[in-house]
Amino acid sequence: MSASPERRRQLLDTAAAVFAAQGYDATTVRRIADAAGMLAGSLYYHFDSKDSIVEEILRGFLDELAGRYDTVLAAGLGPRETMRALVTESFREIDRHGPAVAIYQKESKTLAARERFAFLAASQSTFEQTWLTTLKDGVAAGEFRADLDIRLTYRFVRDTVWVAASWYRPDGRHSPEEIARQYLATVLDGIAAPDRSDHSPAPQG
Repeated sequence: MSASPERRRQLLDTAAAVFAAQGYDATTVRRIADAAGMLAGSLYYHFDSKDSIVEEILRGFLDELAGRYDTVLAAGLGPRETMRALVTESFREIDRHGPAVAIYQKESKTLAARERFAFLAASQSTFEQTWLTTLKDGVAAGEFRADLDIRLTYRFVRDTVWVAASWYRPDGRHSPEEIARQYLATVLDGIAAPDRSDHSPAPQG
C-alpha cells in the first residue's frame, strides 16, 4: 500500500519532528508511529525501515536547498547580491524544513560514514563550493575585503546561518526574510569593501 503524496508528506514531517527531538539513535519506528497516531506495523506499509525514512527526509531537504541555490547562481547576480540571496534562501529553508535542518546538523557526520548516506558528504561539498566561490568572486571584484580568510569566513557564515534552526520558530515575530535582512546588515558591514566614495577628498573652503 502506498500513501498519497499528501499523507506521505505528513508522515515525513511527523518523523522529522521526532528525529529532531529524540535523535536518530533513540528514535524507533514505534515512536514515529505513535506520534503519527498509527500502529508501527502500519507505518511499514509506507516505509521499509527507519533508515529509509530519515534518508527521504534529508534528501528532500537537501535537493530543495540545492535547487534554490542553483536558481540564485543562475540569476547572474554580483557577489554581494548573490550572498544576500543565498543567505535569504537558507533562512527560508530553515522556515520550511526546521526539523530536517536539525537532523542534518546533529546526525550528518555519523550517517555520512555509511554508504547509504554518502550523498550527505557530496551535498556538503557542493554547498561549500557555492559559498567559497561567491566569497572569492567578491574579493576579486572588490566587493568584499581583500584580507578575508575565505575558508574561515565561509565557516562563520555557514555556522551562524544554520544555527538559527535551534531557535527559529515559524510562528515567531520575524519572517525568514526579515531575519535574513538583519543578519546581512551585520555580516556585510563587516566583510564589504569600503565604498570608494567614502574616501573622496573633503570639499575645501
